[in-house]
Amino acid sequence: MTVTCTSPIDGSVYATRPTLSFDEAKAAVAEARKAQAAWVARPLDERIALVMAGVAAVGAMNDEIVPELAWQMGRPVRYGGEFGGFNERASYMAEIARDALADIEIEDSAAFRRVIKRVPHGVVLVVAPWNYPYMTAINTVAPALIAGNAVVLKHASQTPLVGERMVAAFVGAGVPSAVFQNVFLDHQTTSGLIAARAFGFVNFTGSVSGGRAIEQAAAGTFTGIGLELGGKDPGYVMEDANLDAAVETLIDGAMFNSGQCCCGIERIYVVEALFDAFVEKAVAIVEGYRLGNPLEPETTLGPMAHVRFADAVRAQTADAIAAGAKAHIDPALFPNDGGAYLMPQILTSVSHEMSVMREESFGPVVGIMPVRDDAHAIELMNDSDFGLTASLWTQDAARAEAIADQIETGTVFMNRADYLDPGLCWTGCKDTGRGGGLSVIGYHNLTRPKSYHLKKA
Repeated sequence: MTVTCTSPIDGSVYATRPTLSFDEAKAAVAEARKAQAAWVARPLDERIALVMAGVAAVGAMNDEIVPELAWQMGRPVRYGGEFGGFNERASYMAEIARDALADIEIEDSAAFRRVIKRVPHGVVLVVAPWNYPYMTAINTVAPALIAGNAVVLKHASQTPLVGERMVAAFVGAGVPSAVFQNVFLDHQTTSGLIAARAFGFVNFTGSVSGGRAIEQAAAGTFTGIGLELGGKDPGYVMEDANLDAAVETLIDGAMFNSGQCCCGIERIYVVEALFDAFVEKAVAIVEGYRLGNPLEPETTLGPMAHVRFADAVRAQTADAIAAGAKAHIDPALFPNDGGAYLMPQILTSVSHEMSVMREESFGPVVGIMPVRDDAHAIELMNDSDFGLTASLWTQDAARAEAIADQIETGTVFMNRADYLDPGLCWTGCKDTGRGGGLSVIGYHNLTRPKSYHLKKA
């Protein structure tokens, strides 16, 4: 079998790679497990230095990586790739590693030594998505390696070159080749390895159905799992908000990367007094976008990663309009619309009976609703199967925190959106998944506590 990347730019086959058989994959994992013992025996500072050298080596490839990403998943080259966030996240995790992984000493007396250590799981499988393929992967790869795990990276079929690039960079910088491996696997082989207890921990970022498949494969194995499965993230604009900043940030959060972001803004609730002005400003922003070939520097909105993704959003939008939603963006402004190239759309007169306000869109469409007050906004924000982030717009931090306490989500932003702070735990609830990445919590999830009770006399 092969993994095939069909480019959204022109529908051509951009890359193909053969998948490993089950026995070949098992052998790769066995090699990783054997190499991990020597890796964890290295001093922590040495592991940190090697990981950060790998990160720098990825940065040195950025001029090649940016057009590769455009070809693989459609993001315009004008945005310069992902190295800024990639480096920020890895650097922060390197910075906190000593404290996050430090022993917890309970007693060290003449009679007893009692201490809790954090030890690696062994081999960590990272299943990474295509939408932010470098940043999502490094969230787990960097802390897993720093903590002393070996890592097996399985990247999405839409971005097959990403795993190759990362491993080449890290191994070239000195990380042992068996300690960090890139593999191409089909779903059956991946599930079979998990069911056979090949891994000490599995981190998956992707769809809800993919997360269920991981959980089912791991059932009864007691393998640790981290799942980040997407969202339907809301924004709420209050009467004291900086309206221009709210519109600019929330619409960018809805449309950037053609809406293909797990923490992108997919629902916006605006207090009634500001609703009309918000919509007018939002429409003006979107009308200024240029949809086109992502290799052209003037393009601000590239194609979606695959035609089927674009068609799913088209169907969702059409269903909403048929049910009474009002579309504000004129298709005549986006003559390139078609295939993987999907024009952006703003919808009003929407309701939570419509799939566009309930199901993950993962595309350049957003519904905007007026709300009466905080209670009404909280009710609507919580009326979702997902819970990844929420964005609150007000000048009153105490009010924002009081609202945040009532929202069922993993992260709450005030006066910003669509950002991952590596100092905070990246987590979610409901169908968004389980576990947490980055921050001190990320290290806790990529290791296990081990207690030592040593009686000296």
